[in-house]
Amino acid sequence: MSALEATIIPIPLELILIPFMVLERDRIWSIASVALAGCLTGALAGYFIGYALFDSIGQWFINYLSLQDYYESFKATLETDGFIAVFLVGVTPVPFQTAMLAAGVTGFSLPLFLLASGLSRGIRYYGLALLAMWLGPYAQQWWQKNASRLGWSVAIIAAIALVVFQFS
Repeated sequence: MSALEATIIPIPLELILIPFMVLERDRIWSIASVALAGCLTGALAGYFIGYALFDSIGQWFINYLSLQDYYESFKATLETDGFIAVFLVGVTPVPFQTAMLAAGVTGFSLPLFLLASGLSRGIRYYGLALLAMWLGPYAQQWWQKNASRLGWSVAIIAAIALVVFQFS
């Protein structure tokens, strides 16, 4: 899922990781590590698409995600502040596809790209693991206590919020 999130699906992986980490706290560091490895695999694939196949597949990604303006802006930023630009996109919930493609198109240093990607996404996934370790038991207790009252309303509200956030 992490590799798909990094390449094709512009939905934050945290929606899947949070409940999984809360329920599987004994494997939480493995989950974060696998998510990071998947993201880096997807990032490497996206970099390659930008580097070698941008005119065909890469341009399709940009059009599919409706990120033409953001891509052009990020490409200009990448040429002046490459490492920090990739790092900031990796830490924030901005779709990572633009960073991968732009890094490949501009020929940005692959080792620096992977380092910025690994550090930024590592902060996200391992930070999430820390939060799940710390707050997970409380969230699980609260959910078990209130789940019957809340039913599907929480899931529906979360899905609507995700859609609004993603397309705004």
